[in-house]
Amino acid sequence: MSLKKKLEGLSFYNSAVKPVHWVRAVVAAVRYRFPARKLKVIGVTGTNGKTSTCFYIWKMLNESGRKAGLMTTVGWGYKRIHNELNHMTTVDSRTLNKRVKTIADAGAEYLVLEVTSHAMEQFRTLGVPIEIAVFTNLTHEHLDYHKTMERYARAKCKLFRKARFSVINADDEYAKKFMKAAKDYITYGIKNGKVRAKNVELTPKGTKYSCGDIKVETQIPGEFSVYNSLAAVVVGQKLGLKSEEISRGISALESVEGRMTKVDEGQDFTVIVDYAHTPDALEKVFGALGEVSGRVISVHGGAGRRDETTRAERGEILGRNSDIVIITEDDSRDENPEKIAGQFVKGAEKAGKKLGKDLAVNLDREEAIRAAVRLARKGDVVLLLGKGHEKTILRADGAHKFEDIKVAKRYLRERMREDDLKKEAAEQARKLREEVERKRRKREEGEYGNIVE
Repeated sequence: MSLKKKLEGLSFYNSAVKPVHWVRAVVAAVRYRFPARKLKVIGVTGTNGKTSTCFYIWKMLNESGRKAGLMTTVGWGYKRIHNELNHMTTVDSRTLNKRVKTIADAGAEYLVLEVTSHAMEQFRTLGVPIEIAVFTNLTHEHLDYHKTMERYARAKCKLFRKARFSVINADDEYAKKFMKAAKDYITYGIKNGKVRAKNVELTPKGTKYSCGDIKVETQIPGEFSVYNSLAAVVVGQKLGLKSEEISRGISALESVEGRMTKVDEGQDFTVIVDYAHTPDALEKVFGALGEVSGRVISVHGGAGRRDETTRAERGEILGRNSDIVIITEDDSRDENPEKIAGQFVKGAEKAGKKLGKDLAVNLDREEAIRAAVRLARKGDVVLLLGKGHEKTILRADGAHKFEDIKVAKRYLRERMREDDLKKEAAEQARKLREEVERKRRKREEGEYGNIVE
């Protein structure tokens, strides 16, 4: 283990290095001449739903003729969105300022920025004025860093103290903390809030609801999509967009890479890739499936050097909601993958799953995906969970190129080719049987003459 990793393991390390983060942030802001001041920045934070909410806002603004840039877990840019290759939501202060400058220089007027609790604690957004802050929700995550939910919430609240205006999910149990931190705010929700989604319809293809005179339709399914898009509705209203601009912009978002992304190669079962890696996010993915005619086959694993207290809980959620569970690797980094998998297995077994029957461990993620695809039958749903849009997987020896979506496509094509060959062989066998039967009948009818023995 390197000296840096040993130091990071010390309880006081995060507090001790805060001054270093602050200095780096100041230097970065000065070096790039505070580029965020040229933009109206909309900062979105929360445990889950940040990326999708950012994309809804970004799409809505651009569809209405506003010039908006984007910086999220998935990608960043203005006219062209570049893939985010770092396993980081809010990048380091130097990279952040450099990218903000690029976006501002390209002519953008707005920036939709996904903001994490780590970013707030480490001053990464220092010098970035926040026009509107959006709170999606707060659930168990990052306690390896923050230690308690109270400190986790406090870190996120910093964004709302610096924002001119805030948009807060009133249905979340931590909403009041964010209201208290905000200078001025409006709340939204389904059950609570000043702005509410009414007449909600959840379908396999998306959601429908009304919000005052705005009729909203999303192309992304699940109740969480109602919350994420409703936050965008409120932002649009605050920025003065017309009702039809808000409605049109939200319905224009077809998907967000790695967020309930369907991988379709013509198979008769469903394959979905999602970034879900927290207990709450997993529950929401399963809830978004609706009625499934076949089985649910889930592939999931846990990242190393991250909050391990949720592993057994996630395993139990998988076991409770899946017919077959395959535990595999995620970004194990320098932590033992077998140890990580064992914690998930305990949770899945608690939910009634049994190794060798409906529970398996395959620490090669590619092979785990292949196994799930080959197990699937007509009507089944295969869920590939935890990595979503990511382009690499982090192991002890570093980063390796890996994309769930690409791997799934490759093995789906392999499966389809094999199925086609089987169908072709079955068809040839059928024709051969028919030919044999036809000749037999002709012999019986005497069309071949007398058979001399």
